[in-house]
Amino acid sequence: MDAKQGRTTMKAEQVNYRVIKTLRPTDRGALSLAQRYGSALVCVRHRTDGKGKFRHTTVELLIESTPIRPRAIKLVNVRTAPHERDLNAMIKTAGGIWDYKLRIWKLPRRIATLLNLRARIVEV
Repeated sequence: MDAKQGRTTMKAEQVNYRVIKTLRPTDRGALSLAQRYGSALVCVRHRTDGKGKFRHTTVELLIESTPIRPRAIKLVNVRTAPHERDLNAMIKTAGGIWDYKLRIWKLPRRIATLLNLRARIVEV
């Protein structure tokens, strides 16, 4: 315990902390930390330990920013019968592309899974 300021330094243990307040860097109560950490400061949080005996002040800092590279969309081939007009219309509405030569639908795997068409996926 720091006798001058009456503060206790605790090690981070397996304690369930509960957030009681979140402050933006421009809010009163976070200004001194904003001066200390500058533009890297995202927010300041006040938390209590599981027993409610201590209040902890934490900061969230921006360390690095990198662009997000989108994943390549994996297209799959889905076979349907010509008489399944409702199913074909649903696939077309979901963004499916009809391949006239192979007579199959091409659509993203994620969409095929959402439409419950995994059993109809074929390799060409």
